Amino acid sequence: MHTDIVDLREFYHSPLGRLAGHSIAMALSSLWARMPEERLVGLGYAVPYLDRFRADTERTFAFMPAGQGAVNWPPGEPSATALVFDEDLPLPDASVDRVLMVHSLEFAESPRETMKELWRVLAPGGRLVIVVPNRRGFWARMEHTPFGSGRPYSRGQLTALLRETNFTPGATAEALFFPPSKRRSVQKLRGLFERLGRALWPIFSGVIVVEAQKRLYQGLPVAARASRRVFVPVLTPHGVPSTRNGLPPRWQTLDKSRSGR
Repeated sequence: MHTDIVDLREFYHSPLGRLAGHSIAMALSSLWARMPEERLVGLGYAVPYLDRFRADTERTFAFMPAGQGAVNWPPGEPSATALVFDEDLPLPDASVDRVLMVHSLEFAESPRETMKELWRVLAPGGRLVIVVPNRRGFWARMEHTPFGSGRPYSRGQLTALLRETNFTPGATAEALFFPPSKRRSVQKLRGLFERLGRALWPIFSGVIVVEAQKRLYQGLPVAARASRRVFVPVLTPHGVPSTRNGLPPRWQTLDKSRSGR
């Protein structure tokens, strides 16, 4: 089950969430080679990180899963947000240059189908950057943050999934070495924990950040299929079933059987 959009927004507006966002953004910056005029899609809840990179892009979209909910982004500008199903993205083949997945893969109903769909929409040479909770880290065990929900991954599991779905894993980074504590005394030591963690216990990071490239020399067989998803409003008006002689349909049947005796 996806973390609700309200909980995600509240987390990133909290002191702990701002520190976590800064730590992950620094890890992303170490992997993010600038591609002028690229088309970028953030899938999941990537809004806290898209502002850092969208200045170099031709256009940037924030795709948010239907199970999570969506918010308008960027604020004060025409909306670039879309509510989507991650197995059936509203994009033509080979139409984007880069995808950033945050709070996405760990909630995917079928990770393989999601990855195959991303392979479809990425252009030749396109790159995928994934931020996913580390199953060995403390953050995956604490439910008061979004990283404690969903399915965490080890580095080996993530690499195997990428290769299975025709992506070539590339550079990696780690983030969130400081404890997910709300105490200010612990949060003040974030910088120290981050430096020591990268040097002494990188396998216990809170999240794993992996960049992968779309592999072209091995095709994926894709069968034409109709979308299995249909958007249904949360509040759908339903008419009252028609009645005859003041009786609901079920009792009409009983009334007919009795009258025939």
